[in-house]
Amino acid sequence: MNCSPLSPLSVLLAILTTNRYSCRMSFISVHEDSHFSYQNLPYGIFSTQNNPTPRIGVAIGDYVLDVSEVKQFFSPELASCCIENQRTLNALMGAGRRVWTEFRNTLLKILSKDEPCLRDNMGLRSSAIVPMSDVLMHLPAQIGDYTDFYSSRNHATNVGTMFRGKDNALQPNWLHLPVGYHGRSSSVVISGTPIKRPRGQILPGPNATEPIFAPCKLLDYELEMGFFVGPGNDHGEPISMEKAADHIFGMVLLNDWSARDIQKWEYVPLGPFNAKNFGTTISPWVVTMDALAPFRLPHVPKVDPEPLPYLKEHDSFEFDINLFVSIQGESMSKPEVVTSSNFKYMYWSMRQQLVHHSVTGCNMKPGDLLGSGTISGLEDHEFGCLLELCWKGTREVKLGDSGEVRKFLKDNDTVILSGYAQGPGYKVGFGDCTGKVLPANQ
Repeated sequence: MNCSPLSPLSVLLAILTTNRYSCRMSFISVHEDSHFSYQNLPYGIFSTQNNPTPRIGVAIGDYVLDVSEVKQFFSPELASCCIENQRTLNALMGAGRRVWTEFRNTLLKILSKDEPCLRDNMGLRSSAIVPMSDVLMHLPAQIGDYTDFYSSRNHATNVGTMFRGKDNALQPNWLHLPVGYHGRSSSVVISGTPIKRPRGQILPGPNATEPIFAPCKLLDYELEMGFFVGPGNDHGEPISMEKAADHIFGMVLLNDWSARDIQKWEYVPLGPFNAKNFGTTISPWVVTMDALAPFRLPHVPKVDPEPLPYLKEHDSFEFDINLFVSIQGESMSKPEVVTSSNFKYMYWSMRQQLVHHSVTGCNMKPGDLLGSGTISGLEDHEFGCLLELCWKGTREVKLGDSGEVRKFLKDNDTVILSGYAQGPGYKVGFGDCTGKVLPANQ
């Protein structure tokens, strides 16, 4: 079996046999607890000290495959448009499903334990396979636009109950459409980037009517996932539900940091602004929808009320992705888990979010980022933010056995999001999404 580029006929065969290699193993050893299994192969943008040029990498175990070093194994057309001189994943995102399938199946082929072209070429292995400890990760895409949704019914109900009472928890529109707002793509940052505590207008006390300008006192994390848009749509031409999946490239973890006291004062009537625009952290590795396909779960159709026809899904599903948030205070020896949730708790799906976003004719572009909104389950430990865990400041959140408690984040706290889908003897994971809170400017 040689490792020449896939012919068009081979590409067609690969599309029809996407899972051909799913039960095989790689010649690169991967521990069963690694997030980056052979079944995963997520994509990212990395550089090294020896080569500071950002380029496409693929995570596998404790290593990164430098795709620029193995471009000869891809078709010339794919290598030319999506690999050579590419410092982001935007070109690959925009290339569409046929190219995505060829790209993934070529990677599965050359990394297989049964394929000698890379396995037995020690010189190529030394240049193409880089220890993960030696890489610096960059944002995976040039993000033109970022939109954040509010699509977990449990979260929306909890927050609404706190501020409006149980009988008016959900706004009248919530069960009819995926609520969202436009965020700032300029402040989306890669995992590991510190987040400075914002300053802004806040009310100094519960009965105050005049604001002061001060550092945020109620800083929070939000456990979310995000997805990157693949091919876009022409301005004025909505994306239909039937075609929506072909416009979704892959997923990342997302922490949409929130300044609750700034938000409380500013959000009427147009919603969040400065309370959200100071930072959104994403994980560096984009997990493809093909890798996540085995973890689809049937989703109970929405019937009360039924969505309008353009939002109806005839094959409704979500993904079984375990999600965790840990906090490590400045004096703590290790992080402690405060949230354990799951992506399956979403009410509105990614396809519904994308379809609704474009229904007016809004043109989406490759690399646009859409956030899920805070993901919360039914139980207290599944709540996706401190606002819920401390129930608007009425109770303390214990940080494991450290002796520390929180209501909201303190300076020098490190927040770590992680998540994975569990397969038989392997994980399809996202790694970590980490940020440390720095003190506000004086």
